[in-house]
Amino acid sequence: MATSSLLLLLADGRFPAGAHAHSGGLEAAVAAGRVTDLATLEAFLTGRLATAGLVGAAFAAAAHRAVTSAGSAVRGSALALLDAELDARTAAPALRTVSRRQGRALLRAGRAIWPEASFDDLPSTPGGAHQPLVLGLLCAAAGLSRAETATVAVHGTVTGAASAAVRLLGLDPYQVQALLVGLADLCDGTAAAAARAADGPPERLPAAAAPLADIHAEAHATWEVRLFAS
Repeated sequence: MATSSLLLLLADGRFPAGAHAHSGGLEAAVAAGRVTDLATLEAFLTGRLATAGLVGAAFAAAAHRAVTSAGSAVRGSALALLDAELDARTAAPALRTVSRRQGRALLRAGRAIWPEASFDDLPSTPGGAHQPLVLGLLCAAAGLSRAETATVAVHGTVTGAASAAVRLLGLDPYQVQALLVGLADLCDGTAAAAARAADGPPERLPAAAAPLADIHAEAHATWEVRLFAS
């Protein structure tokens, strides 16, 4: 299958990794009255690109680099270090749990689709590896480049929340898609910055934080009734 087609498949929200069940923090932001319309949705997505989008894409690209550039003797230790660094950048326990849960779901899909690929280098951390690391390995197995890996990661950061906005706020899906088109250049720029950052050591990878998103995630985890898992 052509690389371009594989990129589209991995970026598709229907890829069987459970991404459709997560709102990227939007559900809690809507409940708090911080996202109410297209304008506030745009601000929310822009903020996610600058924080979770950049960080997640950089770590996915760094994981791709670790498995395609490093020797077999050091891949495991390199991925373990990346996992620890990403854990340190994820302040909210709820978000750490979600990231590892999504990583497990993505890994199940990866093992089924690319059974010949080795995912044994992933750290055996309780709960599984963080989602961006698993994504980096899947993209490497699919033959995607580091830049394409960052693009897939960034794409998922905004499209999942945008789709959730249609369900949570009843927004016009055509207008939401137009909003995503308007953010395309920003998404491309974020992916390019993430791919460049992956050239550096793990401790120098982006560490952009969103404290309010952390607070929302912890509150959301306590809800007895919710539409999305996060």
